[in-house]
Amino acid sequence: MNKSLKVAVPIILVLVAAAGGGYYFWQQKHQAPAGKEKTAQGPVLYTCAMHPFIIKDKPGTCPICGMQLIKKVEGAQASPEEQKMLGHVSLSPTQSVMANVATVAADYAPLSKEINAVGIVQYDQARQAKVTAWVAGRIDKLNVNTVGAYVSKGRPVAEVYSPDLVAAQQEYLLALRSRDQFKKSTIEAISQGGEGLVASARQRLKLLGVKDAQIAGLEKAGHPNIKLPIYTPLSGIVIEKIVQEGQYVNMGDPLFSIADLSSVWVEVEVYENEFSFVKMGQRVEIVSQSYPGKTFAGRVSFIYPFLDPKTRTVKVRVDLPNPGLKLKPDMFVNASIKAPLGNALVVPVTALMDTGKRQVVWVESQPGMFEPRDVQVGARVGDKVQILSGVKQGEKVAASGGYLIDSEAQLAGGSGGGGHEGHGGAAAPAKGTPAAPGASGGHEGHGAPAAPAAPKKGGMNMDDMKM
Repeated sequence: MNKSLKVAVPIILVLVAAAGGGYYFWQQKHQAPAGKEKTAQGPVLYTCAMHPFIIKDKPGTCPICGMQLIKKVEGAQASPEEQKMLGHVSLSPTQSVMANVATVAADYAPLSKEINAVGIVQYDQARQAKVTAWVAGRIDKLNVNTVGAYVSKGRPVAEVYSPDLVAAQQEYLLALRSRDQFKKSTIEAISQGGEGLVASARQRLKLLGVKDAQIAGLEKAGHPNIKLPIYTPLSGIVIEKIVQEGQYVNMGDPLFSIADLSSVWVEVEVYENEFSFVKMGQRVEIVSQSYPGKTFAGRVSFIYPFLDPKTRTVKVRVDLPNPGLKLKPDMFVNASIKAPLGNALVVPVTALMDTGKRQVVWVESQPGMFEPRDVQVGARVGDKVQILSGVKQGEKVAASGGYLIDSEAQLAGGSGGGGHEGHGGAAAPAKGTPAAPGASGGHEGHGAPAAPAAPKKGGMNMDDMKM
């Protein structure tokens, strides 16, 4: 009996040990993952997007700025709403006053772009003419001897002696006498032939520049005029004197150049990034250093169809009345072209932050809370800038203090607008890169206080479990 008992005891011990080992492995298999999952989740913590060093174990408001606390999550686990909230900046009334933050509502307003350019006064080419010799001969007398003299259309500027002209006059007088003789003939062909000779001789005189009044005087005098007066085709200023008294000239040789300066051109050079705003008929204001405080007004009459490759400008012609002949050709002037753009959505220029790659404004989404907004801008006129997209009518933007708000956003760990890509929170860290503590997207070296360890609740927190 004792012998069989001694054999059974070891067998029982082996069975008990096997059963205990199986239970241990079953417990490790089915209970260990649950424990790890619970440890990995850790306690739910809440932080302030504006002040990431504020960490609470319950939801509520930030004791500094009063902003609603958000869940403290890793950057890769943040939802789009949480990422967006990380870029917001909340300011108390006291902070807004100290930062000199003022808001202005975006609204539509009539916008007119002012294009400033330089120009040069030129002759009006439609008011220029040359006085030429209608016949070959000798200049017996010049009634105008100096450049700059004023000449009138009804007064001769020179007198020319021409043998051809004298011969043409004698031929006309002879035709007149022949006509009187032919009228006495009873033959109709002969009587009509006299009229034909007179008409032919008269036409030749007119081709030589003799006017009807001079022809009438020739008929009355009955003898040819030795000198033929030469008239100018328009009244104006002599800008070039080509001949001298006593000089022989051929038919068609120029004697004087005349310009009417009662109206001038101003050729304005507009840069290629602005000439698209210039239209025909737009009002242009001209000022000159020669007449301080005096403004000359004109209209755009022509836009040249080519660009100067050296100056990268397009010439715009302005028709300008010139009372008193104050504007002189080749005078430098400053031009201001008024280009109306119609009603446009505008905000103050001070509200725009231009990083070179992006344009950003801070929009007040809630009282005291600002969010960065990418915008597309158009023309800038004075202290206003046109907003093409990104902001709606009635939304309030920070007209002053925007750079302080942006700096505060960067210090708080947001992205801000000062040269950073993306608003509403920084991008999630790359795979394998640990997320920064506190709010996602924080910047190192901006002086933000380090986040303290989370309060322990019921044992170790996540930081204590990490090895």
